[in-house]
Amino acid sequence: MTAEPTPSAAEDRRSRGDRQRDAIVAAVRELLEERSFAELSVSAISERAGVARSGFYFYFESKYAVLAVILDDARDELTELTHDFAPREPGETPSEFATRMVGSAAKVYASNNPVMQACAVARNTDAQIRTMMDDFGDKIIDRIVALVQQDEGARPITGDLPALIRTLAATTTMTLLHDSSFIGRDTDIARAVEIVERLWLYALWGGGDLRS
Repeated sequence: MTAEPTPSAAEDRRSRGDRQRDAIVAAVRELLEERSFAELSVSAISERAGVARSGFYFYFESKYAVLAVILDDARDELTELTHDFAPREPGETPSEFATRMVGSAAKVYASNNPVMQACAVARNTDAQIRTMMDDFGDKIIDRIVALVQQDEGARPITGDLPALIRTLAATTTMTLLHDSSFIGRDTDIARAVEIVERLWLYALWGGGDLRS
């Protein structure tokens, strides 16, 4: 009878390290539900994660590095939901496409709401977070610009497609952050998201559902 192989000490250390790293990321997510990013300290994060302060610095050089991981995860989630920002599929109308894109973004913002809210507030006073958020947005905008350029049925309202996509993306972001300037005081996010979908549809396809 062959004995079951036992994990090596190195594998065990990696496994334990992965758990500690994940615990730190989870701790930041939890703490952002309770306080602003500016109020987060490495000590508070380490305590919530159940790791030593020195353990925190073994995995991350700063709290910003943890935030970068969370933002990367959010971008990966959006990429997966949009099927890697796939172009319109055969038979998929512009309206369905707009719903797929905006709906996917809504799911990502909903599942990462405290983090996105914290970043939106902090970007106004923290240059590092502002840069991280701009990088996050730029990569997504570049993908959407390329996607629309490939769509033979697109009829954008301006030839400056990057500026148009950026404006639409900013409107989408502020709506999904529940900014009252965009959704009003009743916070009816469903109504607001429907309007955003229509904005994308009319701005890029003239509002039609022509199949291309």
